[in-house]
Amino acid sequence: CAKCGDQGFRKETDILDVWFDSGCSHAAVLEARSELRWPAEMYIEGSDQHRGWFQSSLLESIGTRGSPPYKSVITHGFFMDAEGRKMSKSLGNVITLEELLPKYGAEILRLWVTSEDYTQDIRVSMEILDRLADAYRRIRNTFRFLLGNLGDFDPARDRQSYARIDEVDRWILDRLARLIGRVRGAYEEYEFHTVFHSVHNFCAVDLSALYLDVIKDRLYTSLPDDPRRRAAQTTCYDIFAALTRLVAPILTFTSEEAWRHLPGTRSESVHFERFPDAPREWLDDTLQRDWDRLLEVRREVAKALETARTAKLIGSALEAAVRIPRAPEDLPALLQTKRDLLPTLFLVSGVDLERSTSRSSVTYESQDIPGLVIGVDRARGEKCERCWMRSERVGENAEHRTLCERCVPVVLARSRAS
Repeated sequence: CAKCGDQGFRKETDILDVWFDSGCSHAAVLEARSELRWPAEMYIEGSDQHRGWFQSSLLESIGTRGSPPYKSVITHGFFMDAEGRKMSKSLGNVITLEELLPKYGAEILRLWVTSEDYTQDIRVSMEILDRLADAYRRIRNTFRFLLGNLGDFDPARDRQSYARIDEVDRWILDRLARLIGRVRGAYEEYEFHTVFHSVHNFCAVDLSALYLDVIKDRLYTSLPDDPRRRAAQTTCYDIFAALTRLVAPILTFTSEEAWRHLPGTRSESVHFERFPDAPREWLDDTLQRDWDRLLEVRREVAKALETARTAKLIGSALEAAVRIPRAPEDLPALLQTKRDLLPTLFLVSGVDLERSTSRSSVTYESQDIPGLVIGVDRARGEKCERCWMRSERVGENAEHRTLCERCVPVVLARSRAS
């Protein structure tokens, strides 16, 4: 002691005040350990700590050091049951981790936590977790489909340049680029629920309900080394490599398991990787605007096909031929420039854009796109047993009478190769 010279100091073990003592924890922890740094990157606690630990830490640190002990503060809500009631033993609504882990596992619990906006109170129930289990399966099945179609793909040998891929491939890469930006921004802002909902929506809507459906014909019916098939595989590879890294902090084990099956040269673990960066060429505002409009038409075509299905005209969409004899003034030019991809996009056997006064078997007038009229007829010709498209040229080849003009050359080429 500078005043009396005594060296017999001892640590005081009495509590001066619980809030004062907890408010000093930054000094006892961060400043006392060489491997840690002061101030803390973040303080995280429940909303009841605004007038508690957050405030006492701030006051003590400002008073003794002139600056806050943390760079940021995150507040979270509390766990509630499905009805929004506080969990209580007396109410019998407490759910423990010991109950949840054996049934759902750590992956789904992490997915559930990140799916909720933690700044509000968080509800938990078996029904909620069952829904998250369905969402998990959807993401996992997306990984399985992508990997299943990369079995014969070597990125060093088979990769196609951006200039050589199909327009629908460029569209999904634009969507992926926007997803990467949104997810990375959400991680930076600790908005984990945005990460989950963005990734899940991309898997369920952009991929499963559209892109993966559209490319099946290329993947399954083309020659293995067909450039358009390799273009689809290149796109699937880029999607898979990005998605596994984006979800790695949340679906830790799933992303690691999937990553180990990725073809080509890669890091030993997905957790050694950085988050993906989207090449600038993937972002295409003009393409996105065109496809927003095309997909509006696709939704209306789907309604017309459902009307034809209800009328017993067709079973599957591939039994149909679609006519668009009338459309609002902005659509005809757009549809003409995309006419070659329309049958694949609409998943039908043919699309006719010619203006005609002849009536279709089923006529559908859109309510959502005024002026758009869609006709549906049963496609002419026979069903190709290989690609399932209907064509008037099925049976032209004497050796393969059940195949269409697209599939015959592929089958003959594969026969010669074997």
